[in-house]
Amino acid sequence: MFSRIILILPFILLLGAIAIAPFANKKWWDKNYPFVSVILALIIIIYYFLSGQSLKLIISLEDYFSFIVLLFSLYVISGGIFLRISGKATPLSNLLLLAFGALIANIFGTTGAAMLLVRPFLSSNEYRFRPYHLVFFIFIVCNTGGSLSPVGDPPLFLGYLKGIPFFWVTQNLFIFWLITNAYLLSLFYFIDRNNFSKIKQNLKEEIGKKGENVRYGGLLNLIPLGIIIGAVFITTPVFLREGIMLLTAIVSYKITPKNIHESNKFNFKPIKEVAILFFGIFVTIIPALQLLSEYSKSFGLSDAGDFFWGCGFLTSFLDNAPAYLNFLTVVMANNGYDINVHTDMVKFLLQGNVYAVAISVSSVFFGAMTYIGNGPNFMVKSITEHKFPKGKIPGFPGYLGYSLTILLPFYFLLWLLFFRG
Repeated sequence: MFSRIILILPFILLLGAIAIAPFANKKWWDKNYPFVSVILALIIIIYYFLSGQSLKLIISLEDYFSFIVLLFSLYVISGGIFLRISGKATPLSNLLLLAFGALIANIFGTTGAAMLLVRPFLSSNEYRFRPYHLVFFIFIVCNTGGSLSPVGDPPLFLGYLKGIPFFWVTQNLFIFWLITNAYLLSLFYFIDRNNFSKIKQNLKEEIGKKGENVRYGGLLNLIPLGIIIGAVFITTPVFLREGIMLLTAIVSYKITPKNIHESNKFNFKPIKEVAILFFGIFVTIIPALQLLSEYSKSFGLSDAGDFFWGCGFLTSFLDNAPAYLNFLTVVMANNGYDINVHTDMVKFLLQGNVYAVAISVSSVFFGAMTYIGNGPNFMVKSITEHKFPKGKIPGFPGYLGYSLTILLPFYFLLWLLFFRG
């Protein structure tokens, strides 16, 4: 048991570094995060090879490859679609853009939707930007919007890779997607309309005369996007799905005019960081998942509400993908099932559907609680910081103040309605 606990230290150290280092010393972290991730992963790789448990390592690396290929493909294709909104945004146009983001997040993924929409959203609101604009964009487009399909958010795609049927997500999470985004969009509109009413009358007249002009380009990339979505359903032979996705992403990148990539300020830096850090996470999490499977019953988690809050807390301050895997592993092991066996997943969903729903909802929604709860959050914060002075961007405590006030009471209501007991 003690040796198992020692083996989860690289996982704890990596998650701790991801949570703390960017805020403690961003310059050092930007330079050294690849070394941190790879060195900690190598410790686990060497151990599993030397101990004759390489099969567990291979399974995890296969999951990682499928996971990162999907994210990479969606990132590249969304970077080839250009959208600009000139003029000054009204509360209604902001509402429509965020609602649109909540829809396309399930097609482009939360990362792709965020990268596509964040710059036009910020530019059109430049004349009256407030911290809540950034906060609600992260809430909706980067998180709660992507809960309708496995493509939408990383934990849901991991569940799909582990055997959860594609449309199970839509059937079981639709009601949560609908009421949560309706709540957030309504609240945003109320706050934004109040902010808008404080703008001088002559500026409002100027807005009324000029209106907003929407420009777009790169719509040819909708074809590669459709191919990616179709490829998700391919399960055999091994890696055919990933091969199609990579080839499609390369074609998309090549056919996209250079001026569109320049207008989108497209580069591979964000996806490179995600790929390196998640390589470390997928490898170092192996001993943690093994420990959870073997000692799951001793954690005292029983009803769906326990998993909803437990997964939510871990998601908020670490990351939603490992939180999802950890808690899904625990609840399946509690019922005698192995998360790495697809037939076990089918049996588990027949018996413990409410647990799977609780963990899925929690891992997606609680990703909005902090900047580090989900990958796109930090990327959107970084883009916003480059556009506006530092005082306009809420820091970690300021953002947490918004999420504790706006999200947590609503999540408590979801618990009362769906998961209590």
